[in-house]
Amino acid sequence: MRLLDALLTPDPVRRARLLQSLLAMSTMCAGIAAMHYFVWIGVASATGVGVWTVVAFAGMAMLYAAIRSGWTERLADPSLSIVQMNFAIACSAAAYALLGPGRGGVFPVVMVILMYGMFKSTMRQMAGVCVFGVGLLGATMGAMAMLDPARYPPAIELGHFLMVATMMPAASILAARLSRLRLIAREQKEELSAALERIRQLATRDELTGLINRRHMVELIEQEHQRCVRSGHTFCVAMLQIDDFAAEARALGEGGEIRLLRGMAQEAAHRVRVADVLAYWGDARFMLLMSDTRASLARAGLDRLREAVAGARVLSEAPLLRFSLSAGLAEHHAGETVEQTVARAEQALHDALRQGESRVVVA
Repeated sequence: MRLLDALLTPDPVRRARLLQSLLAMSTMCAGIAAMHYFVWIGVASATGVGVWTVVAFAGMAMLYAAIRSGWTERLADPSLSIVQMNFAIACSAAAYALLGPGRGGVFPVVMVILMYGMFKSTMRQMAGVCVFGVGLLGATMGAMAMLDPARYPPAIELGHFLMVATMMPAASILAARLSRLRLIAREQKEELSAALERIRQLATRDELTGLINRRHMVELIEQEHQRCVRSGHTFCVAMLQIDDFAAEARALGEGGEIRLLRGMAQEAAHRVRVADVLAYWGDARFMLLMSDTRASLARAGLDRLREAVAGARVLSEAPLLRFSLSAGLAEHHAGETVEQTVARAEQALHDALRQGESRVVVA
C-alpha cells in the first residue's frame, strides 16, 4: 500500500490520471521492445534506436513526474492527455524514419495512441491531434522519400500517407465520440445520484423546516430502543413547542407560522448536542432524541436550550421578537415500548403548557 501511495499518491483523482499515464508508458515500453527487435534482426540502426529509446522514455517519465507532483493541476488538462498523445505521435514519426522495411509496424501503434483520446478529449482537441499527426507523419514520409528513395519509395510513401490521412481522422472521430459518450454517462450518473439523494432527503427530511421528519424520527427512536435493549443503557425524548405559538405567528403577519417554525428549527438545531437528533414532529411541535442520557442530564440540557432560544434573535426581519419554549421530557423505561415513551413526553408537554410559559416537565 505504501509503495502504491508513493507511486500513485493517495489522492484518488490524481491517482486516476497517473494510472492513465502509466498505461501510456506501458504502451511506450512495448514500442521500445519492438524497436529493439528490429535492431536485433538488422532492420534498424542500433545507435538511432538507442537515442530514440532514451528520448522516448525520458519524455514519458517527465510527463509522469509532472502529473505526480501536482504541477499540472493548474492547467486546463491536468492529465496532459493531448500532450502525451502528441509526444507519442512524434516518437512514432521518428520510429517510422528509423525502421525502414519495418516501418509498417508504426501504423497500428498510431491508432492505439489515438484511442487514448477516448478518456477525456473533445472533438476539437482530437481534430488538433489528428492534424498534427497527419502533418508530421506526412512530412516524415516525404522527407524519407527524398533522402532515401531506395528504402522509402515515393509511390509507397504516397500510399502510406493516403492511408494515414484516411484512418487517423476516422480513429480521432471515434475516440472523440467515445469520450463524449463517457462524459454523458458520467453526467447521467451524477444526475441520478443527485436525484436519489433528493429522494432520500424528501423521505427523511421535513421540507418546511429542513429537520428530520416524523417518520424518520420514529425509525431512529426505534433503533435507539433496540440499541439500549442490547447495551442496558437508556435514552430520553423531549417534545418541544413554542409558547403561544399562534399569537407569535400572527404578530409576524402573513407567512408568520412558516417563518417562526423555520427560525426555531435553525436556532434549536445549533444548540443541541452533536449526538442528539432534532426533528419536526408536526402541529408546531418538535421532538428531541437524546441518546444514552438519563432524565437529570436531559433536563439540564433542555434548560440550557430553553434559555438559549429565549435569548436569541431568531428572525432577522423581526429583531425584537423573542419567544420561549416549553418541553415535556420522558426517560425510556425498561420494558416500555417506544410509543409509550413518546406518549409520556407528549403528556408532559401538555402539563408544561398548562403551567405557564417556558416550563419543562419531566414525565
